[in-house]
Amino acid sequence: MVKNHTRLFMLSVLLLIALLSVAVVSGATIGTAHADGGAPNLAYVSGASGGIGVLDVQQQKITRTIPIAGDPHAVALSLDGRFLYVTQPQLHRLSIVAAKTGSIICHADLPGAPSLLAFDGYANLLYVGGSGSSTVTSVDPEQCTIKRRIVTSGPIYGLALAALSSSDTSSNDQLWVSNEKEVQVFDATNGRSLGSIPVPTGPRYLSIPPGGTVYTTTAQGQVLALGLNSHTVTPLLSGGDYGPMDYDATTGEVYVPDRKHLELAILRPVNAGFQTPKEPERVLKLDVPPESIAITSDGQLGFAALQDGRVVMYDIPGQQEINRITTGGTPGFIITGLYPPALGTTPQQASQIQGIAQIAGYGIVVVLLFVPMLLFLRFSRNRRRSEQEALAEDERDPLVHGSHPTDRTP
Repeated sequence: MVKNHTRLFMLSVLLLIALLSVAVVSGATIGTAHADGGAPNLAYVSGASGGIGVLDVQQQKITRTIPIAGDPHAVALSLDGRFLYVTQPQLHRLSIVAAKTGSIICHADLPGAPSLLAFDGYANLLYVGGSGSSTVTSVDPEQCTIKRRIVTSGPIYGLALAALSSSDTSSNDQLWVSNEKEVQVFDATNGRSLGSIPVPTGPRYLSIPPGGTVYTTTAQGQVLALGLNSHTVTPLLSGGDYGPMDYDATTGEVYVPDRKHLELAILRPVNAGFQTPKEPERVLKLDVPPESIAITSDGQLGFAALQDGRVVMYDIPGQQEINRITTGGTPGFIITGLYPPALGTTPQQASQIQGIAQIAGYGIVVVLLFVPMLLFLRFSRNRRRSEQEALAEDERDPLVHGSHPTDRTP
């Protein structure tokens, strides 16, 4: 019985180690960090004085500036925070920038005046467009090569990705594109049209939180909810001048900058099959027009770019302002992220580091699997040897066999 329990225990330990090993290898193979993950370390502010201001969240100040020409506009981050992807509409290009050093790794020349950007971190593709062209271009972020061109029905005013699967690079994620009179939907993997939604008031900025609703602002001062599957249109707000939105991933609330009323409007999530809530849920009042907003994915902090050359930092749960940080210039777009890794400032170096990490991960698997097995085998051999020695000792001991020297016949 003791042997059976020992074997069962060791097998359970080995199974647990195997599961942990799979997790180690998976973690070495695909990144799990997000560009706006958790409590961020940094915020990148495009349009700050000199290019892109790098705001250290803990210090609550701009600690350095990445010089980028061409009116840097939309910014995205690689999943590990290593690379910045920046649109430069005045130069008609997209640049890949090493976040740690600020050096430009490569750039892609694109049609129109590309100012909009959507990043598919799992498929590792960038989607770029702007109001100077009706073409959305997908770009390889490692080589700055053009992978596909998607022709839409008009100048592009909004771009967003709807992630319909978690981590499969062959997913059927959707690319939503707004133009002058409609929102078009495309299959992100092949560019095939999936339909369009008429919006006569002129759709502009798009935001797609997890769930079944897409949010769009309009040229005529509205915020609308569009059904992700049904494509129904539901009015939510009107009478404002609304900028690029963001959402709180923990609550589903959508934050909308309103330049006209000097406020941030917070919208309750709209869910299909439920009554549309009265919007807004609440507002955060300002004394300066806000240009854009970024909410960290843990819902703890918010950063709003202001027209007076500052960024206001919010405590989201506490619903109060923390500080205002001077950036200079005309801040227009913000994204939060991690400190960039110390090693690997080019895609090639990052790929090599990832390969080394993967090999190290498999090495850890080998250690975790085989070392306990060897220890278990050694334990078993020592135990059998001890049992055999004890049995031999019993056979040599006359007391074990019921005899004693005084009982022998002379």
